[in-house]
Amino acid sequence: MRKKILFILLLCAPCLLQAQERKRARDYGIQIGVMKTGRFNSITDVAGVKVGQTTLIKGDSIRTGVTAIVPHDGNIFQQKVPAAIYVGNGFGKLAGSTQVNELGNLETPIVLTNTLNVPVAMDALIGYTLNQPGNEKVASVNAVVGETNDGYLNDIRGRHVTKEDVLAALQNASTNMVQEGAVGAGTGTVCFGFKGGIGTSSRKLPASLGGYTVGVLVQTNFGGVLQVAGAPVGEELGQFDFSDKLLNNVDGSCMIIVATDAPLDNRNLVRLAKRAMLGLGKTGGITSNGSGDYVIAFSTASEVRIPYNSNTAVINTPLLQNDSISPLFMAVIEATEEAIINSLFTATTTVGNNRNKIEALPLDKVIPILKKYNRIQK
Repeated sequence: MRKKILFILLLCAPCLLQAQERKRARDYGIQIGVMKTGRFNSITDVAGVKVGQTTLIKGDSIRTGVTAIVPHDGNIFQQKVPAAIYVGNGFGKLAGSTQVNELGNLETPIVLTNTLNVPVAMDALIGYTLNQPGNEKVASVNAVVGETNDGYLNDIRGRHVTKEDVLAALQNASTNMVQEGAVGAGTGTVCFGFKGGIGTSSRKLPASLGGYTVGVLVQTNFGGVLQVAGAPVGEELGQFDFSDKLLNNVDGSCMIIVATDAPLDNRNLVRLAKRAMLGLGKTGGITSNGSGDYVIAFSTASEVRIPYNSNTAVINTPLLQNDSISPLFMAVIEATEEAIINSLFTATTTVGNNRNKIEALPLDKVIPILKKYNRIQK
């Protein structure tokens, strides 16, 4: 068994080396926005939020996976979190969205995968919830599953994600730094014509503004004209949508997950989710006709959780006032922009289905462009 594992590692050594050489935007001195990040500059900087991933790379055609976001350690069905969903462009399959917006809460973790594996992810998430202690009498579960279409690099028709893959992502979820790039649900995605993937970032408000944290995780698979910290990178590289006949396909999707520990209800979470789309726009994304661009925002604040069973008809919860929410708007814009850029900076060149190949963002060319536009801080 040890020999087999060693053999696999040796085969993957070039891939591991490439992954080690890819760094996040801030590692190159690129500072997006003006607000401070959290400890990891990750969605897991929001206390209690966990992320788990399953990456499927098999043979020459399977390039897909699962990314799971868990809002808190407890039983989410019994202690639901306020949530909201904003649709930037609705060409997608976001399961569970109508109930979230109708009732204003999440009762399961969020799972991201590829388009044709949404049903199996829902099945796994429903089973996961029903089997939790305390849920023995539960007869309805609103599983929330988002997707992007990774069919260029992945044999998507094969529907290779299994229930076990989804459960593995849920079970390995942790509060540690999130692995980024061509991993999990981002294994086979494409962004701005380069390899996309999973990216994350966070912002920490100063104590004078409440001290709240906003964290964002993205699954990037969309098109447009890439900008990095305002620099016209896509234009300088000569690679952007509609620049020639080969780059006319801008369709894809972007899933944006927003977490905050600020005490917000559904109404203000909708407002927060809307601002995340501004962050996508700052990277040059255009939410094209065929792109499913969704934002799922939730609050982890314990004081605003909604109990499944309650002895009272009225719930009194403290909520952040409207006049205090603008700093969170700014935070989510910055964190979304940086999360998308991180997904590109950390992703590696990938060859997949039908020998299709998507190159990683060429950092050897991008860094000089950013220096030219004075976007490098060191």
